[in-house]
Amino acid sequence: METLQYNTKRTQLVIPEYGRHVQLMINQIMETQNREERNKMAKAVIGIMGNMNPHLRDVPDFQHKLWDQLFIMSNFELDVDSPYEKPQKEVLEQKPDRLTYPQRNPKYRFYGNNIKSMINVAVNWEDGDLKNALVYNIANHMKKCFLNWNKDTVQDEVILNHLVELSDNKLKVKEEDLPLTDASEFLKIRSKNGNGSKNNHKQRNKRNNGRKRY
Repeated sequence: METLQYNTKRTQLVIPEYGRHVQLMINQIMETQNREERNKMAKAVIGIMGNMNPHLRDVPDFQHKLWDQLFIMSNFELDVDSPYEKPQKEVLEQKPDRLTYPQRNPKYRFYGNNIKSMINVAVNWEDGDLKNALVYNIANHMKKCFLNWNKDTVQDEVILNHLVELSDNKLKVKEEDLPLTDASEFLKIRSKNGNGSKNNHKQRNKRNNGRKRY
């Protein structure tokens, strides 16, 4: 009886989606000495790889992708005539630059960083109706954020004081624009979207009704 071969003891596949047989065919191409034969075999393998992904045939540059994968699976050692530029191993293995994430610790975290960015933009706007409308909308959004993460009610004075503080006393809502949107309107929207505490409680009960209790 022949000894069973386990995948854990075999060579790890470069692109497992194509399976071991495609990888073996590519290895066979690399062992072929005649260049013309290698080119024919490479085109045949490209056809097989394409047939395994028929839904991608109409995707632009699909053939380019297949040829790139062919070279990648040969560890960039396959010497055949490709209709596209051969990918470079160094470029593929190059690691991207580390992303710089903003390190911010705002005093009122429930407003989020976007509110502070909006306030900074509004500060630099010229005085006028557009700026007044922007400041009013920022204050309204602050009230909405406050209600999402804190109490069910909040006085406009609290929001207006926070706006003045966050803008270094540079932004104020005009008296004629007050009051801000009533808290009940924001709570209605929250309940409609299923974010209210009662709705969440009902949804949890529905999910738990069919569960066994031990």
